[in-house]
Amino acid sequence: MIVGNTLDQSLINSYKRWQWWSLVALSIIFLIFGQCVAVLLGRFYYDQGGKSKWLATLVQTAAFPVLYLPFFLIPSPQEASTSSVPPSIKILSVIYFLLGVLVAADNMMYSTGLLYLSASTYSLICASQLAFNAVFSYFINGQKFTALIINSAVVLSLSSALLAINEESEAPSGVSQRKYIIGFVCTLGASALYSLLLSLMQLSFQKVLKRETFSVVLEMQIYTALVATCVSTVGLFASGEWRSLHDEMEGFGKGRVAYVMTLVWTAVAWQVCSVGVVGLIFMVSSLFSNVISTLSLAVTPIASLIVFHDSMNGVKIIAMLMAFWGFASYIYQNYLDETKNRRTQAATAKFSGDPSC
Repeated sequence: MIVGNTLDQSLINSYKRWQWWSLVALSIIFLIFGQCVAVLLGRFYYDQGGKSKWLATLVQTAAFPVLYLPFFLIPSPQEASTSSVPPSIKILSVIYFLLGVLVAADNMMYSTGLLYLSASTYSLICASQLAFNAVFSYFINGQKFTALIINSAVVLSLSSALLAINEESEAPSGVSQRKYIIGFVCTLGASALYSLLLSLMQLSFQKVLKRETFSVVLEMQIYTALVATCVSTVGLFASGEWRSLHDEMEGFGKGRVAYVMTLVWTAVAWQVCSVGVVGLIFMVSSLFSNVISTLSLAVTPIASLIVFHDSMNGVKIIAMLMAFWGFASYIYQNYLDETKNRRTQAATAKFSGDPSC
């Protein structure tokens, strides 16, 4: 992982270099593809007559059994012997429960935001999560601020601020200005909570779990998703929204089969995204995971323009370009960090007379 701005070389060394880069690349693909598809399907659900916020929240974690596929198919390297005592079941249960509850609350805010915002506006506001994560990573994970990271956080914050004051912001049909503001606030709050979750997950890996295997990463995702699914199910029944689901399916614009398929593939897409998110937290850092998520959110408005014909006024275009700018700033910082780390490693190996370098 990254502590400060330096890659933890012990993790890279536990894999062959090509294996490490392959897993990072695969995680990036999963995150970008899964998140883009999930957001578009979520907007499609609402556009075609779906109204249940709790159901939209539930599908974000309900397909967590899919995670057992990479759990059994992707091998983890042999763990080095360690004297650290593994955490007790009680401690793990508390961690997974608390994180799961936070995930459910975060998903509910995202569902509310997507209900009242167009897919493009929603995605661009979500890009602010990188700025939030930079702050949380500084206080929780020891991430050091550099000029490029500060630039990235400021640019992404300004990008969201542009959308907040944009008088021409597009809202779905029938959404009032008051509901648009609610959607904006919920999406912004969800972005902040999501960033906090990533930092807390990274802290859990570093301070509590202390086991550097991909299976541990997936275990965390599976158990927190299980808790979040249970909380969302309770919310669905406690709110009474479950009573309207049959009528909702019958009145769905594209028919009952499309209704079921929309929910199923939304659930699968979110879990594909989750594999990418947690994989990048483990392989690199929570901040890097959030950067790639931000790239996906900058790509989603383009897909939304094609699929839903969302309008792209001047403010949205500027906000999207600023999101790409913020992403590029952090990627370049990550490149500088890795280059410096490689030079340090090569100099150390040369000094020690290591023939492999």
